[in-house]
Amino acid sequence: MIVRSRLPWPLRWALVALMLGFSAALALWAFEFGKSIAGLDERSQLELQRLRAEVVMLREAHAQARQVANTSESLLTAERATQERLAQQLRQAEAAQQALRADLGLFERLLPGTGEGLQLRGLELQALTPGELRYQVLVAQSGKATAEFKGRYEVQLSGLLDGKPWSQALADGPKPLQLRHYTRVEGRISHPPGAVIKTLQLKVLDAQGVTRAVQQTRPLS
Repeated sequence: MIVRSRLPWPLRWALVALMLGFSAALALWAFEFGKSIAGLDERSQLELQRLRAEVVMLREAHAQARQVANTSESLLTAERATQERLAQQLRQAEAAQQALRADLGLFERLLPGTGEGLQLRGLELQALTPGELRYQVLVAQSGKATAEFKGRYEVQLSGLLDGKPWSQALADGPKPLQLRHYTRVEGRISHPPGAVIKTLQLKVLDAQGVTRAVQQTRPLS
């Protein structure tokens, strides 16, 4: 007597479906593996290589652009420094030109000197502010054999202050003076704003304190 067991049909169908799914998964894996072996994914590899090459090129271009920017900034800095240096030289040249014009104007206002010795010519006074004056004068030494002169000069203001006679010298005292043929003497002198300036006197003394030349003038506006 033989006893045979039979599985229910639903269970049989489930086992068959399971076996078919496993076979399909195995076939898919074999296909993908075969594709990679056969070189079917070569296009993706080439695309990846191309993208990597583009990244390298972009990095190189970025580095070159940064280098150009740094070079341009250095050139711009150098150009600015050159412009500032040229502007400073121009200001110095203009200042020297103004000084030469002042000297020329001073010489043009001078009268021909007579005699020999030390002379003061063209003493000029100008009001800068209510409490400050600017003075300038040409000190010249004429003669056939002129030795170098070494001495000093004094400046003194005279006028009225609060209705009374008033005078004032340079605050720091006499100034040294040295020349052979000529030199221009100029400076500033402060005074009380309420003072009424009548005259300015400039006196030149030699090393022994002997007065060699004196000139005075009235202020010019």
